[in-house]
Amino acid sequence: MGRDLYARRNSVTGHENMDSKWFLSKIQDDFRGGKINLEKTHKLLEKLDIRCNIMHVKRVFKDNDRLRQGKITIEEFRSIYRIIAHREEIIEIFNSYSENRRFLLEHDLVQFLKQEQYAFELNKTIALEIIQKYEPIDEVKRARQMSFEGFTRYMDSAECLLFKHECQKVYQDMTHPLSDYFISTSHNTYLISDQLVGPSDLWGYVSALVKGCRCLEIDCWDGSQNEPIVYHGYTLTSKLLFKTVIQAIHKYAFMSSDYPVVLSLENHCSPSQQEVMAEHLQIILGDSLLSDVLDDFPDKLPSPEALKFKILVKNKKVGTLQETRERKGTDKHGKFGVWEEEEPEPEEEEDSEFKDSESSYTLLEKENEEKEAESIKTLGVTLFKKKKTRKQKIALALSDLVIYTKSEKFRSFQYARLYQQFNENNSIGETRARKLSKLRVHEFIFHTRKFITRIYPKATRADSSNFNPQEFWNLGCQMVALNFQTPGLPMDLQNGKFLDNGGSGYILKPQFLRDIKSYFNPNEILKDSNPITLTVRLISGIQLPISHSSSSKTDTLVIIEVFGVPNDQVKQQTRVIRKNAFSPRWNETFTFIIHVPELALIRFVVENQGLIAGNEFLGQYTLPVLCMNKGYRRIPLFSRMGENLEPASLFVYVWYVR
Repeated sequence: MGRDLYARRNSVTGHENMDSKWFLSKIQDDFRGGKINLEKTHKLLEKLDIRCNIMHVKRVFKDNDRLRQGKITIEEFRSIYRIIAHREEIIEIFNSYSENRRFLLEHDLVQFLKQEQYAFELNKTIALEIIQKYEPIDEVKRARQMSFEGFTRYMDSAECLLFKHECQKVYQDMTHPLSDYFISTSHNTYLISDQLVGPSDLWGYVSALVKGCRCLEIDCWDGSQNEPIVYHGYTLTSKLLFKTVIQAIHKYAFMSSDYPVVLSLENHCSPSQQEVMAEHLQIILGDSLLSDVLDDFPDKLPSPEALKFKILVKNKKVGTLQETRERKGTDKHGKFGVWEEEEPEPEEEEDSEFKDSESSYTLLEKENEEKEAESIKTLGVTLFKKKKTRKQKIALALSDLVIYTKSEKFRSFQYARLYQQFNENNSIGETRARKLSKLRVHEFIFHTRKFITRIYPKATRADSSNFNPQEFWNLGCQMVALNFQTPGLPMDLQNGKFLDNGGSGYILKPQFLRDIKSYFNPNEILKDSNPITLTVRLISGIQLPISHSSSSKTDTLVIIEVFGVPNDQVKQQTRVIRKNAFSPRWNETFTFIIHVPELALIRFVVENQGLIAGNEFLGQYTLPVLCMNKGYRRIPLFSRMGENLEPASLFVYVWYVR
């Protein structure tokens, strides 16, 4: 980046009116000793409520330190302030609504907010509140006006983010049955690396819960001294005590959300250690553990609202809920009763049509899986051991803690329609689920309207990679389980989707995925669909992350992607702005027609163009399409690991019609 980039705004100050006096009053004490260095410059900018990235400040400082002494004068600081704070695109907006290009009068601000920000319900009282909150110059504030300094601070505030304020709190109806919601779900939550030799760590549970995850997976195995352990069986992953896992979950379960947490147990323990598990669950979780049917929900799934601050156990169960209550009442089998449950026969294909269609569709997929499985075996690890016994012993003490989330092996949609009970739910591997989505889409959606369905990654994902969850959300699958420790597109979609509804981890499914009379098919455009036309004008970038691969330049571009039903999935890209991550200007407009906006997510990705190794990821932001504000909006950026990169952001103008 050259001097011209960081110095070009010095001549742009049609707004230095009363702010000269205000500006000097704010900074002159810092210059009583003469000049200031880089560190003090950064602190002074923050004191003036100007958020800035130290790497960009360093370069602006260097370009304006005329004597190259590592210290600047008050005038040089003024130049730095203008370069960072007086963004040209904001000046243009301000000038178009300011009658004298010096101040926004109260009615000017109201006009801007209504015409550009779509705040039609706004009145002068609210406009005055904005002036009082963001205008830094007292004289201007008392005159009920807004200077460019105040307008800049308002446009950079949380009130002008792309994500709707209404979606930042729980606003959906939380009284539907659990099966009516998408539920934030993690896979092998205890792992923080790969599936074979990586560590198991309590941080996996803590971080997932902090992110709003509501379904955690716990792989339970017999441990020494009769204490169950948690790890990925038959691998070299490290081990955790089941007891400490439950203690961590109890501590963090409701820090991010009040709504129920489901503990999905992959239970390999002996009956005696299952009894220990049950004891730990009861003692550690206490009243937060749901251990009996709710009075109002004896024969139907309760709602998230009815289960607030409750933890549910998902595991195989002996018999029905009624039998459990009768047994508890009479202590029929005693405290240490054990039940032998015969496992079903190996999965059969649903019918001849399914079998014929499968052969051509999955041939390549099976071949790839065989290769992956072979490579895993070379590590001396077998992930696919066949159980010789067809009976599993389940301790009644643990079984009795399973109420509304009984794990039931998925046989077929037909079997489920005939025999599956309201409190039974299924787990289906991604490969089989994908196959069913191609060949049995209507039955699949019919199934998820009634029963909680969990989709989990195939065993050959030894590197903890993830599948695209969108394809299964499109079918109404409630629990789409991902490896939360693995960054990338799938987790970006996961995090973006569950921003909605206050980050509660529960999102009410669209009506067409709940209504038994609906004939929704994600692969077809419904005749009565109500699409939206979305237009995004990508105006500029603000202090974008600087390339790590090239210290001399960052050639920035933005990709805008829509994820949803197949007909809505599209990707568009801006031109490349050379050697500018500080303030790239695109001013490019993109239009999308989205047929099923209720399921659509939009993702903004900033990249540094690479010629040989491909583009370098710099930051991204994903959110539901229907959670987008209209008007001039700022899009915060997040790193690959999900860290906030503020003040790095994009500046856009958004509007849509339906």
